[in-house]
Amino acid sequence: MFVLQNASLADFALLTSAMHMAWLRHIGGRLKSDYRYSIGLVYNTFPMPPKDADLSKLEPLAQAVLDARAAHPGATLANLYDPDLMPPDLRRAHRALDRAVDRLYRRSGFSSERERVEHLFALYEKMYTPLQAKAKVRVRVSRSGVARRPLTTR
Repeated sequence: MFVLQNASLADFALLTSAMHMAWLRHIGGRLKSDYRYSIGLVYNTFPMPPKDADLSKLEPLAQAVLDARAAHPGATLANLYDPDLMPPDLRRAHRALDRAVDRLYRRSGFSSERERVEHLFALYEKMYTPLQAKAKVRVRVSRSGVARRPLTTR
């Protein structure tokens, strides 16, 4: 089980946003019809908004999602998030949150999940390329042509 200790409302906002859910759907994989959420594969690789982004703007929107959930005390999360049965107040709260998160990544927002994923992959590539360059490994080959232990380049 994954637990984000001392999570803020901004953390909740990002992790429940359409942006993060798009990343999960394209990166996480499935087990039967359920999504598989992996810390290493989904959470750690998710491109966060730029460092200068004002995440505090997300807090009242995240609270609005939590308040909308609380307004339906007898409903399970499965009931609340059933696409055909989702309460209108919860749907509105998520739409507002999604628009705000989208604008942290791009001023014009996104019109589709595909646009979100393409943007996230471009950000991921920018994150990953410098790390990959640092981790290139050379293999030393002896005169007999046998590979010896790898050396890391610096």
